[in-house]
Parts: sequence; C-alpha cells; structure tokens
Amino acid sequence: MVEIRWHSRAGQGAVTAAKGLGDVISTTGKEVQAFALYGSAKRGAAMTAYNRIDDKQIINHAKYMNPQYVLVLDPALAYTADFTENAREDTKYIITTHLTTEELVAAIPKLKGKDVYTLDAFKISMDTIGRAIPNTPMLGALVKVSGMFELDYFKEKMLKVLSKFPQRIIDANMEAITIAYNDVKGSK
Repeated sequence: MVEIRWHSRAGQGAVTAAKGLGDVISTTGKEVQAFALYGSAKRGAAMTAYNRIDDKQIINHAKYMNPQYVLVLDPALAYTADFTENAREDTKYIITTHLTTEELVAAIPKLKGKDVYTLDAFKISMDTIGRAIPNTPMLGALVKVSGMFELDYFKEKMLKVLSKFPQRIIDANMEAITIAYNDVKGSK
C-alpha cells in the first residue's frame, strides 16, 4: 500500500489535489482513498489531506499512516508542523520553498539524512495560473518523484478532473504540472 500525506493550509488546494490524484489513480484499476482532516476549515488554518493506494480493497480508514510521500504545500509548515511524524525511513518529502534543497535541509535539522525534494510551487502557480495555489505544481512534483505515472498519462487523466474549468485555467494547470515536474530537485 502506498500512503501519501499532504500538509497544507485551508485554501491551498491540498484536498482538491488529493481527490484529483485519487481520480487519476482510479483510472488504473487500483483502489484509492482521498480524504482530509481539518477543524473549522477557515482559510489559512493548518490541515492535512491523505491518499492511500493499493491493488486490493482498502479497509483501513484511520488517519494514522506511515507515508511513503509527504507533501508540504506551505513553506511555513515546514518549520512549525511535525510533518515527519510516523514517517518511514524511506519517506520522500516534497516541500514547496524558495530555498534550494540544501538550504532547506540546513535550516530544518530533522530533514538531515532524509530524502528531500523542493520546488517553488507558489512561484510556479503565480506564473502559470495567476494565483498562489500550489496544489497543481505539487502534483507535478509528486508524479516525478514517485514515478507513479508517465507525465503525459497523468496530464491526460487530469484533463478530465479539470474539465469543469474554463480552457485557460486547464491550460495553465497543465503548464504548472509540467514546469513542476521538470523543476523539482532532490537531495539524493
């Protein structure tokens, strides 16, 4: 089973990203869960979203997991949230930041020796979508780091997820996914 945990603030699109990823994964015949936990859901409040992916039926519905991937959509949460909680030795961390991976690891000692990947998802989303919503770029980074999908396959399936939006928004999101896929940098 593959488990993914998203650390975000309400309004940054983590729930939408987890559900969009779930929609794409469901086209492969795998079982998938996408859910979130948040309090009053006020914009800006810290929250987490989750995905589980497996070849067989998923009967675990608990929020507790040992994720293979942890995505941090808000740079401040990298400093304030315990996003390494219950992580595995081989967990891969994808964090949006303007810092290089080396600078981020130096600034956050608990990341030393971990498999860390960085990108500036806020800049990518501002440059492409025109809004500071880092979820789509983070999906592009996850696709690259995880190797779950070929980029073209993922983008093709995301077109259906995004089909309710105007074409210019769809095009901007496709560009954001591609840029993030190409820009994400890792420590290992």
